[in-house]
Amino acid sequence: MGELFGLDGGVIVLTCFALIIVLFIFILIVSIKLASLRKRYTQMINGSKAENMEQIIIDMQKGLNEQKAESVATSAKVETIRQALMKTKSKVAIHRYNAFNEGGSDLSFTIAILDEYQDGIILTGIHSREQMYLYAKPIQNAKSTYTLSPEEKEAINQTLKQP
Repeated sequence: MGELFGLDGGVIVLTCFALIIVLFIFILIVSIKLASLRKRYTQMINGSKAENMEQIIIDMQKGLNEQKAESVATSAKVETIRQALMKTKSKVAIHRYNAFNEGGSDLSFTIAILDEYQDGIILTGIHSREQMYLYAKPIQNAKSTYTLSPEEKEAINQTLKQP
């Protein structure tokens, strides 16, 4: 069996050896690419224990749904807080004046304390030389069931001008 296909035995051995080297280089390149892909896959799943991409996507969708539900709940809480804030008596104005034109200074006052709905209270203090009187009147929609003095109306108007 000296010659196979008309080739010398040494040529066959060299050809087989060259083919083995080419295959070895090919296997080496494929192994390097596989290691790179494995590394990228590990980075992509970020250390999760999922066996396949389908499970990762299902977990991500579940997380998104939970975040949406949490966002809806948070929005509802924010709206409740916003409604409560509108009812807080945050618009305050004071109008000082001299109730009696007998000299002296502006010791009489009216304080309007209202919310965003223009509901609240008016406090009026009338100061004279001998005594002081304090009156309180409820306010709804910037009006009262009691007669309002011009000073009380002015205090309400000052609160309405506030942002």
